[in-house]
Amino acid sequence: MSLRRRTNSDAVRGRRSSGRRATRVGAFITMLAIAAAAAVPLASSANQSLGQLNSSLGSVQAREHSLAASVSSLNRLIASLGSQISLVQSREAVVRVALAADETRLTQAQRALARERALLAVLKGRLARAQMILGRQLVSNYESGKVDLVTVVLQARGFTDLLDRLDYLHAAEHQQQALISFTRTAKAAAAAAAHQLGGLEATDREITNEAALRERALAGMNALLSSREAALQHARAAQQTALAAARARGAQLQRAISKVEAEQAAAEAAAEQGSFGPALGPSGGWAIPYAIVLCESGGQDLPPNSAGASGYYQIIPSTWRLFGGAGAAAYLAPKSEQDAVASRIWNGGAGASNWVCAGIVGIH
Repeated sequence: MSLRRRTNSDAVRGRRSSGRRATRVGAFITMLAIAAAAAVPLASSANQSLGQLNSSLGSVQAREHSLAASVSSLNRLIASLGSQISLVQSREAVVRVALAADETRLTQAQRALARERALLAVLKGRLARAQMILGRQLVSNYESGKVDLVTVVLQARGFTDLLDRLDYLHAAEHQQQALISFTRTAKAAAAAAAHQLGGLEATDREITNEAALRERALAGMNALLSSREAALQHARAAQQTALAAARARGAQLQRAISKVEAEQAAAEAAAEQGSFGPALGPSGGWAIPYAIVLCESGGQDLPPNSAGASGYYQIIPSTWRLFGGAGAAAYLAPKSEQDAVASRIWNGGAGASNWVCAGIVGIH
């Protein structure tokens, strides 16, 4: 069940002059002042002039446009930041590959270093043994004296013994030379291993420093991107919040303008229908808030409109009969009966939604 508030005033208004319309707007503003003093006040925005509301709406819409442009700009910045992040991530991938290669080289260098250290220890041991044996040999030669060929021939017991002595001397001399040569070789190998070990240690330090440098570079890249992205996200959230507030304010102003325009239309309709009898003011004993009556009928006992709604409360015939109204239409009944039927429809405010104007004037 719903009530309709439109009247035949549209056709009548088209035949009126603009001068009379301005006069009626002034009369409507006077009615609004009376309605504001009634028991059910209008919203504060409705008391503003239509020009002020439109000016405020224009400002809010300009602010909304500016904020929307700002949010779009931030979205573009965040999108470009995404491409920058992709670029840095590709560079990060390259650095990580180099870092992995450095780690592999470092592992290999450390293994080679361990091998060289072990080899150096072995060579040093061999050199020590060779030096010890050579030292003993030299001491033995010094203590026993140098053996010459004449002494060997004189001390030999026969030709066979002489050959054996000569072979022994030759083998001893060869062994001594071999021992000297081995000692020299061991010493050179130990020196080369020590040099190689020093080079590996330097390489190990270099690789370690390069890996640490790359890790710091990655940390710096990630910190820069994270801080910039967080700043842009924060700015966008603030702009979006302001944009939502501006849109809400714009919608509120639109509703206020629509309400004022509807009330002006109702006032003009009431003025144009003045031939149907004197309007009753806020003290007319209304069954519903006077602001709704003013919006619906302008306080006039109007005849049926195109939807069939009539009377002070603009009640359609089916609703009129449903709530106990007598006769064919509301406008044919006295005001007291219209008041009684409207009071039953109103039902202490529970039936406010039956009047479209209730929502327009801010009564729910």
